[in-house]
Amino acid sequence: MNDSQGAERPSTESDHALAVRVATETGELLVRLRQDLLERGTSSWELESAGDSLAHELIVERLGEARPGDAVLSEEGADDRSRLGAERVWIVDPLDGTNEYGSPPRSDWAVHVALVEAGRPVAGAVALPAVGVTLGTEPAPELPAAEDGRPRVVASRWHPSAAAQVVAGGLNAHLLGLGSAGAKAMAVVMGQADVYAHSGGQYEWDNCAPVAVAAAAGLHCSRIDGSELVYNNPNVYLPDFLICRAELAERCLELLAEALRRGHSYQRRSWYDDDW
Repeated sequence: MNDSQGAERPSTESDHALAVRVATETGELLVRLRQDLLERGTSSWELESAGDSLAHELIVERLGEARPGDAVLSEEGADDRSRLGAERVWIVDPLDGTNEYGSPPRSDWAVHVALVEAGRPVAGAVALPAVGVTLGTEPAPELPAAEDGRPRVVASRWHPSAAAQVVAGGLNAHLLGLGSAGAKAMAVVMGQADVYAHSGGQYEWDNCAPVAVAAAAGLHCSRIDGSELVYNNPNVYLPDFLICRAELAERCLELLAEALRRGHSYQRRSWYDDDW
């Protein structure tokens, strides 16, 4: 994994540019790896395991080269609790949508790289390597104009979460199934969907970078009760969130609150509510 790409970068590289570079390079590695292993002959399990491991190693190496004093929280690494006292913490998901990655030719998987300060994402990038796209916080993505017709709510392709079903029903929306959390969030950023409402369980690495990019694009980002999303917590379980076009936020939050008042539970009902 060691080469000159990271070490030769100037020290003036911004956190935004670093996030984009690392997410993009990791995505390119994953694309090559999938192609190589498929040509040799491999199982889905072997492909997924190799992707998780090598992507994690590359991200940790690149961030260590560029920002040696920063902490890193990765889905694939041990949780170093010293991050709780760190001013700067990179929260990364080296391969978001492992199942989709291991199911070629699916393209709905992603790489997440985000920097958090005082619990808030301040820079980030989400790479969609199979389609050759990386979206970052600077320059921020330009949000396309809203389309006419029924809203589109994107949800897990396995089983739409309770929050997604409540919002889709209340908006009389099309319910679209897609793979990884990053792919779903970026579908809203790119104008392919209007709402991504999730409940039933995720972890901070699943949505930190997507929230950073979505917020930079001008989308509404919050918990489903409207409260702020806060990261680098002792418990990294983050069960719910809402990413949507600003003009739909008030109505989405009303629908979610009303369902809760009526006794609707947003707790995980099965493992299929997750996007893993």
